[in-house]
Amino acid sequence: PKGVINDWRKFKLESEDSNSFPPSKKEILRQMSSPQSRDDKDSKERFSRKMSVQEYELIHREKEDENCLRKYRRQCMQDMHQKLSFGPRYGFVYELESGEQFLETIEKEQKIITIIVHIYEDGIKGCDALNSSLICLAAEYPTVKFCKIKASNTGAGDRFSSDVLPTLLVYKGGELISNFISVAEQFAEEFFTGDVESFLNEYGLLPETEMHVLEQSNTEEDME
Repeated sequence: PKGVINDWRKFKLESEDSNSFPPSKKEILRQMSSPQSRDDKDSKERFSRKMSVQEYELIHREKEDENCLRKYRRQCMQDMHQKLSFGPRYGFVYELESGEQFLETIEKEQKIITIIVHIYEDGIKGCDALNSSLICLAAEYPTVKFCKIKASNTGAGDRFSSDVLPTLLVYKGGELISNFISVAEQFAEEFFTGDVESFLNEYGLLPETEMHVLEQSNTEEDME
């Protein structure tokens, strides 16, 4: 009777153990608990090979996900580039010859375009340096329309005396959005393009340059 009871208990325990684990875990448990015979070694090797394949597939899927992420980032950068490139492109400073041409430029330009007009006069301190700076900025920000006009040609010379020159007027959608009189006073005695660029950026008057966006995209690709 004791032998029968022991056999029954052993059978019951083995049955409960077999039902408490999924097939794959049962196989692993059997291999770990059974004597290390030749067949067991082969089974372990086959199991190891199977795990290696699974790991390879997992790594392969991760690489595919990474490639998809790179494509998504590249597409985002292309979309941003297209937005920056949308609309007319200029690249140089327009010389306005009269007040009528000045008004026509402001009123007829597309509403999305930022127009920066330099009111200047020959021989006024800061005007030449500002014109040189705007030439460089026009090349760097081709989606912004840079213009210049002599105060004497505006038809309102009394409003633009030498005391308020150089003056920068910024328009968008036909509306004056910024007005900087005697703007050279904002800089050092000698100033350069970077100084004018920083000043305009402080007021959010310049878009993000395309070169900066492309360099940022290339840097991210190199890091990956």
